[in-house]
Amino acid sequence: MKMLKNIVFDLGGVVFARDPRKFEPEFIEFFSYILLPEMPKFWEDYDRGVVGYDEVITSLAEYNKCDRALAEKNLRRSILTQEEIPATKALIADLKAAGYRLYVLSNMSKEFIEFLREKEVYAHFDGEVVSCAEHVVKPEREIYDRLTERYALDPAETLFIDDRKKNIVAARALGWQGYDFDHRNPEASCAELRAMLLNGDN
Repeated sequence: MKMLKNIVFDLGGVVFARDPRKFEPEFIEFFSYILLPEMPKFWEDYDRGVVGYDEVITSLAEYNKCDRALAEKNLRRSILTQEEIPATKALIADLKAAGYRLYVLSNMSKEFIEFLREKEVYAHFDGEVVSCAEHVVKPEREIYDRLTERYALDPAETLFIDDRKKNIVAARALGWQGYDFDHRNPEASCAELRAMLLNGDN
């Protein structure tokens, strides 16, 4: 097995999340579909960059059977309350200091990614492939190929960290290594990754 040189991060649920303790149950329920095995098509299309902000507000209102004003308020709030996950932020800084090349591979819409790029942790990344700019989404093969080709990555030297198993399966099928991140317990996942990548023989 080749030595790992490249660590690729999904964003939502791995690097960034909303703290559920800060929200009322109605708000959490409004976006409950993000935990489903399959995203609703309107949200996948938003991530894919083929529908815009106004269109997704209409779809959110229809999906949640509410008016557009509430849908827009909740969507804007959802963007602005994304926070860096402390354990992942610390891990990323240490991986960078150890000499790894760090990349983003994420299904993410334009408004979300523009907000997240301003966060401190984002400065550690050496490159990105984000679905809204590419018009392809994980687990489609094309989005993985674009990352490896754009940054001349050897799949065998690349570890992909994601909290959706199907995205890890797709990466492994292309020769990448994969790590199934537990968004419910990021501290445990980061501790395991730290042991693998910083305290081991890799």
